[in-house]
Amino acid sequence: MRISKAVITAAGRDQRNLPMQTLIDRDGDEKSVLEILVEEAVSAGIDEVAVVVMPGDEARYAEVLRGNGGEVRFVPQRAALGYGHAVFCARDFVGDDAFLHLVGDHLYVSREARTCAQQLVGVAETESCAVSAVQATRESLLPYYGTVGGRRVPGRNDLYLIESVVEKPTPTQAEISLIVPGLRAGHYLCFFGMHVLTPTVMEILARRVEALTTTSVSVRRSITLSDALAELALREKYLALEEHAQRFDVGVKYGLLTAQLALALSGHDREDVLARLVELLSTRELGREPLGGPQGPRA
Repeated sequence: MRISKAVITAAGRDQRNLPMQTLIDRDGDEKSVLEILVEEAVSAGIDEVAVVVMPGDEARYAEVLRGNGGEVRFVPQRAALGYGHAVFCARDFVGDDAFLHLVGDHLYVSREARTCAQQLVGVAETESCAVSAVQATRESLLPYYGTVGGRRVPGRNDLYLIESVVEKPTPTQAEISLIVPGLRAGHYLCFFGMHVLTPTVMEILARRVEALTTTSVSVRRSITLSDALAELALREKYLALEEHAQRFDVGVKYGLLTAQLALALSGHDREDVLARLVELLSTRELGREPLGGPQGPRA
């Protein structure tokens, strides 16, 4: 199985501006979050990227991509029917191919030379099946993530056969159906925000979109990707790769700041950044002027 396409979802009302925010990447270059995500995908051998956006945002997104625009096309999500529907909007782009999927409000910092996307795509191509990146996560954070249950693949410490998927489970739900043998007590495998998905997922989503659009508006519920992945686990081989990298949600409070620090501290300018942080902390402790000198009187 060759993975050559990627889908980035960025159409959520609360996240649509996040991919256009600017950071300094690990090489010290100024880039938008979207550019960093596209480069993450391209690092895994991806040739074509579709970004799912709100209608009318196409030009703004194209502008922040600068020289990378030729690799990317934009797909509008014309109705806000949920995360699963956003992925489904790229169905024509994906066709009958498996594809890499990333969320537009997360950044990923690998602890090794290979990027997170490279690791995930490598496993998917070797195993010829859908693979979701997951991370062992403590119980108190379950309300924020989709969570999987299953068992370890023999001979691998980082690969699991997924048997169940629950979106933002309660601790009681997790304890009943999502405990994975071998994990620390009170920890569960939660989605990392990166997947390789097969065309079967689009088939599942298509049925759910059709059912939703024929349902009364008053009783409609959003289409979640986790529900589709729960069905996928029942229909075909579906694996989870445990990532030991870092993920950063740039949409939460101080999320962009935290992501920027992580990129800086894992990049070429690490020593300079550390020196500046130490100086900043020491000046605050000693009551001296902050970095940059006195600010002068306020107008």
